[in-house]
Amino acid sequence: LLFLSETGGKDRRSGLILTIPLCLEQTSMDELSVTLDYLLSIPSEKCKARGFTVIVDGRKSQWNVVKTVVLMLQNVVPAEVSLVCVVKPDEFWDKKVTHFCFWKEKDRLGFEVILVSANKLTRYIEPCQLTEDFGGTLTYDHMDWLNKRLVFEKFTKESTSLLDELALINNGSDKGTQQERERSIDLNFLPSVDPETVLQTGHELLSELQQRRFNGSDGGVSWSPMDDELLAQPQVMKLLDSLREQYTRYQEVCRQRSKRTQLEEIQQKVMQVVNWLEGPGSEQLRTQWGIGDSIRASQALQQKHEEIESQHSEWFAVYVELNQQIAALLNAGDEEDLVELKALQQQLSDVCYRQASQLEFRQNLLQAALEFHSVAQDLSQQLDGLLGMLCVDVAPADGASIQQTLKLLEEKLKSVDLGLQGLREKGQSLLDQISNQASWAYGKDVTIENKENVDHIQGVMEDMQLRKQRCEDMVDVRRLKMLQMVQLFKCEEDAAQAVEWLSELLDALLKTHIRLGDDAQETKVLLEKHRKFVDVAQSTYDYGRQLLQATVVLCQSLRCTSRSSGDTLPRLNRVWKQFTVTSEERVHRLETAVAFHSTAEKILQECPEQPEAFNEMEQFDEIEAVGKSLLDRLTVPVVYPDGSEQYFGSPSDMASAAEHIREKMKLVSLKKQQLKQPEATTPES
Repeated sequence: LLFLSETGGKDRRSGLILTIPLCLEQTSMDELSVTLDYLLSIPSEKCKARGFTVIVDGRKSQWNVVKTVVLMLQNVVPAEVSLVCVVKPDEFWDKKVTHFCFWKEKDRLGFEVILVSANKLTRYIEPCQLTEDFGGTLTYDHMDWLNKRLVFEKFTKESTSLLDELALINNGSDKGTQQERERSIDLNFLPSVDPETVLQTGHELLSELQQRRFNGSDGGVSWSPMDDELLAQPQVMKLLDSLREQYTRYQEVCRQRSKRTQLEEIQQKVMQVVNWLEGPGSEQLRTQWGIGDSIRASQALQQKHEEIESQHSEWFAVYVELNQQIAALLNAGDEEDLVELKALQQQLSDVCYRQASQLEFRQNLLQAALEFHSVAQDLSQQLDGLLGMLCVDVAPADGASIQQTLKLLEEKLKSVDLGLQGLREKGQSLLDQISNQASWAYGKDVTIENKENVDHIQGVMEDMQLRKQRCEDMVDVRRLKMLQMVQLFKCEEDAAQAVEWLSELLDALLKTHIRLGDDAQETKVLLEKHRKFVDVAQSTYDYGRQLLQATVVLCQSLRCTSRSSGDTLPRLNRVWKQFTVTSEERVHRLETAVAFHSTAEKILQECPEQPEAFNEMEQFDEIEAVGKSLLDRLTVPVVYPDGSEQYFGSPSDMASAAEHIREKMKLVSLKKQQLKQPEATTPES
C-alpha cells in the first residue's frame, strides 16, 4: 500500500492513472480504502471529471485479493473510475479467471475491468504515461513523491492552523476597547508554530515545484503538468500569500504589543522611582533635619547623609536609564504615545530633580554647619588661649619684654575679633539656609526643628560674644597694668639715668672745673658758669626725685615692689650731697679768688703818685691772708658727708693754679715794697 499512488501519468482520455501495487502479504482493505480516499482527494474537481484509469498490479498477489480490490473500487470510487486494468501474472490466473468475468459485471460495477499482461498495457495507455514497471518511459519516484507530499501536507496543516491563529490574534487586536485587545492578545499571542519556519518551508516547497516544472526532472523527461494539480502549487502560493499578509499584520501587532509592553514596563519603573523618591526617599530627608552641635556631630550627620545619597544614587541611575529609553521612544515618533511618554518623562524629571535639589540643599546645609562649628571651635580655642594668657601673672624682666607681651596680647585679641566676625558670617549664612528649609518639607511643619537649630546657632554666637567681651575687659585691665609697668620701668630707668647724669656732673665738676681765673673778670665769668652748671645739676636732681616719686606711686598702684627704686633714691641723694659739697667748695674758692684778684688788681693798678691811697698797709696784709687762704684750700680735698675725700683735678692742675696765685702775690708784695721805699727816703731828704 505504500506504493499506492498517482504517478502523474494520463490515459488517452487525459484522465489520471491510479496505480495499486499488490504484494504477497495480506492486504488490509480498510487501509486501502483510506488510502484511496486520500489519493482521490488530491486532484481538482476538473481532473476528477475526466475520470481515472486504475492499474491494479496483481502480479505478486492472489486472485481473490485482486477481485476484492476491484469490487472495493465499486464502493469507493465508482463514478471517478472509467477503466480498471488488472495486470495479471503470465500463467497463474488462467483457469480461475473463468469463474468471474469482470466484463459481464460492467453495468453493476460502473466501470470496465480488463485483465491484461504488463507488456500489453500499452494497448490502452501510452508508454510515455506508464512507468518502467509496466514497460513505459514515465519517470516516477514514488518515495520522492511521497516525501514531497508529506512536506506539502505538513505545510498545509501548519499554515492553515497558523493562519487561523494569526487571524484570531490579528482580529483580536482590532477590537474596540484597549482591555479587549489586550485580553485577546494575551490569550492567543504566541502561535503554536514559528511563522518564519512555516514560510521558509512553503518557499522551499514552491521553489522546488517551480524549478522541476520549468527545468524538468533528473531523467530529462519534462515534468508532467499534473504535478501542479497533484502537489497543489497554486494552493501553496495562495497559502504563502495569506501567511505573508497575516504574518505582516501579526508582526505589527507584536510590534504594537512590544511597544505597549515596553511602555508599560517604563511606566511601571517610572512609578517605582517616583514612589520611592516621594515615599521612603523623602521620608529619609524629613527625619534628617538637625545640623549637630559640634564638629563630630555634623560629621556624623554628613556620613548619614552620604548613605542616603548612596541609596538615592541607585534610583537616579534607574532614572537615567529610563530617560534614555523614553528619549528613544520619542525619537521613534509614534504620535499616539508622544503625549503619554512626555508626561512620564516630565513627571520623572520633576521628581528626580526635586529630590536631587533636596539632597544638594541638605548637603550644603550640613557643610555650612560643619564650617560654622569648625570656626566656633577655632574661636573657642583662641579665647581659651587668650584667657589662659590673661590668667597668668605678668612678671617681665624689663620694659621690652612687656612691650613684646603687650604686642602678642593685641595680636591675639585682633585674631579673636576676626574669628568672631567669621563666626557671625558663617552663622548668618547658616541661618539663611535654615530659613529656606521649609521649601522641601512637603507640608511638614519644621518650625520646631528649625527653632532648635536657630537657637543653637544664636546661642553659640552669643556665648562667643560674651566670652570675647570678658576677654576684652580683661585685656583692657591687663593692658593698663602692663602700660603702668612699662611706665614704672621707664621711670626707674630714667631715675637711674638721672643718677648717672648727676654723677657725671659731679665727675666733671671735680675734674674739669679747676681753673680759678687769671683775673677778677675771668673768675667772675667762671663763677657765673658754675652757677648755671649747678642749676643743671639741680634740675637733674629734681627730675630724678620726681621719677622716683612716680615710681613709688606706680608700685603702689601695681601692688608690687620695685626692684631698682629701692637703692636709686639713696644713690641719688648721696651723689646730690656730694655734688652740693663739691659745688659749695667750688663757689667758695671762686669767690675767694674773685676777692683776691679784685684786691690785687686794685693795688697793682694804683698810681705811685697817689701814695695816700696806700697809707693803710692793712690791705696788703688782707690780700696776703686771702692769697694764703686760697692756696691752702687748693691743697685741701673736698670731704663728703660719708667721710670720703676727693680732690679737684690732678695735683699738676692744682699746682698750676697755685703758681698763678703765687705770682700775683709776688707782684703785690713787690708793689708793697715799692710803696715802702719812698717812705724810707723821705725823712732822709
